[in-house]
Amino acid sequence: MTKQQANWSPYDNNGGTCVAVAGADYCVIAADTRMSTGYNILTRDYSKIIKLADRCVMASSGFQADVRALQKVLASRHLIYQHQHNKQMSCPAMGQLLSNTLYYKRFFPYYSFNVLGGLDSKGKGCVFTYDAVGSYERVGYSSQGSGSTLIMPFLDNQLKSPSPLLLPAKDAVTPLSESEAIDLVKTCFASATERDIYTGDKLEIVILNADGIRREEMDLRKD
Repeated sequence: MTKQQANWSPYDNNGGTCVAVAGADYCVIAADTRMSTGYNILTRDYSKIIKLADRCVMASSGFQADVRALQKVLASRHLIYQHQHNKQMSCPAMGQLLSNTLYYKRFFPYYSFNVLGGLDSKGKGCVFTYDAVGSYERVGYSSQGSGSTLIMPFLDNQLKSPSPLLLPAKDAVTPLSESEAIDLVKTCFASATERDIYTGDKLEIVILNADGIRREEMDLRKD
């Protein structure tokens, strides 16, 4: 008789999808609220979006225990920064901090896939997209999580930014107005929910602009 052994993994994938779109003077970050493991839904009302600073928001999918640990580290590092510099981190600075934090744990990574969105020092929208070990890039739009393989081709089709090899370099921000970007994000999720079992229940949208931060919600299919 063959000996059987139980394999234990320190990781799980709780699914979910995140999208961020940057515009000339705004940034839209969105994520669904379903948290799953395997074929089980653990909760239908779990927010994947956290405010890191007044002009910076992060959305994360993957293993939500690692995500929560990562959020705590970033919050404590940001508090130290505020005490030392007497101001909040800018979004690009927070982007670099997140990259360093993920890379520091590269041999036992945080199993989290993040998009960071906000406004830079000029008030222009910015989106940073990451892999699990801290490699990042500033882009005009991005998607992470279980539905990203469905959403990214659609965003590429609608918003494809010019090649970074072209000179002079073109701006990465998308040409859409704020309301158009919100409608596009809603369409993305309505479409992805039809095909991805790990995305659904409710869509949470966070919009950053010169007036501050506001939130919107939209119901998605619950099966």
